[in-house]
Amino acid sequence: MPNYPDTFYARTAATTQERAPLQGRVEADCCIVGGGLAGLTCAHELARAGRSVVLLEAQAVGWGASGRNGGFVGTGYARSHASIAGAIGEAGADALHALSIEGMEMVRRTIEELGIASAEPLPGKLGVVRYDSGDALERSRDRLARQHGYEVEFWPTERVRTVLRSPKYHQGLYDPRCFHIHPLNYARALAAAVEAGGGRIFEASRAVGTELSGAEKRVATASGEVRARHVVFAGGGYTDRLVPKLRASQLPIATYVLTTEEAPETIGAVIGTRAAISDDRRAGDYYRLVAGGRRLLWGGRITTRTSEPHDLAALLRRTMISTYPELAPLKVELAWSGLMSYARHLMPQIGELQPGVWYCQGFGGHGLNTTAIGGRVVAEALLGRGRRHELFAPFGLVWNGGPFGTLAVQGTYWSYQLMDWWRER
Repeated sequence: MPNYPDTFYARTAATTQERAPLQGRVEADCCIVGGGLAGLTCAHELARAGRSVVLLEAQAVGWGASGRNGGFVGTGYARSHASIAGAIGEAGADALHALSIEGMEMVRRTIEELGIASAEPLPGKLGVVRYDSGDALERSRDRLARQHGYEVEFWPTERVRTVLRSPKYHQGLYDPRCFHIHPLNYARALAAAVEAGGGRIFEASRAVGTELSGAEKRVATASGEVRARHVVFAGGGYTDRLVPKLRASQLPIATYVLTTEEAPETIGAVIGTRAAISDDRRAGDYYRLVAGGRRLLWGGRITTRTSEPHDLAALLRRTMISTYPELAPLKVELAWSGLMSYARHLMPQIGELQPGVWYCQGFGGHGLNTTAIGGRVVAEALLGRGRRHELFAPFGLVWNGGPFGTLAVQGTYWSYQLMDWWRER
């Protein structure tokens, strides 16, 4: 088994295959750098179209955020629809939202077509608010139906509290088309599908050098090199300085997850649904039942620190218990962190850096649907089948601000925390 971080997903991985590092020189139509879901999806789309693909992964497929996230597959982006519309207009925001829906459905269809039973898809997502905001939620419901033909259910406070027995929650929107999965099993199955289609994947193969100016590009690892007409950089929060402009345009943001011991009766007494749950705060809680409903997976908090807090389990447990005091007897079995890739504008960064050189990154906050559509639109462009990646052009490679960008993110985070606290008060 590859050397994954110790997470619930790694412990319950359905396969243990390891892939050899790159040795010597290979050639391909396209070289993809990064074995997360964006890179794997792009590789899968290209391989299905008959193109030769080589994917280089520094660790193991799904090693980063793609294989240790909350597992939510929904619609939208880390940035709100209203904010996107304010920046690029309602028509552009609607087109991007339609892509996010398509990305969600891509994951569903891929699981069905490839028969990925180990992804364990379960339907439904309930988004709740921690202050009285029913009118706003009903307007959101109506806009989705009017502009996208997308139906969600408005739940008043009384209905929310029949399934989530916490006085902290008020109204909610239930989306029956959203679902949640085992993301590492999905990533590993997608990698196997790439290989079944003729693609080649090399693990433990960090890209250490590039020559990108000519018609034929070169990407070097410690023990080999790839020659290709096209290169796609699909890194995430662990992106290094191989291509300085890409690293300087995104911020690695940490988020944290725990899983509890098995206690289905204790958990079921306060959480009466198998749907995924999230609240509306900027760094809100997200959680769902896993292991057949016997354990609780709970995530939340964001920071700009790249090292894991020594008291991580205790930090998350306090948040969980503040929402559900009845869960105080539960022991935390595992806790882990992961780095997400965010741009300052909170949107995916997808485009062509220079002729034949592409980037597909910045999926923090909504990665499972946006990595899918990101990989697809880049593949479409490489295949000459469309230019939908240009919908993301208004949100390009904006400088992250260096150390000042990190301070700005921290300041923004605390300002949101204060606003959330005030609303709840």
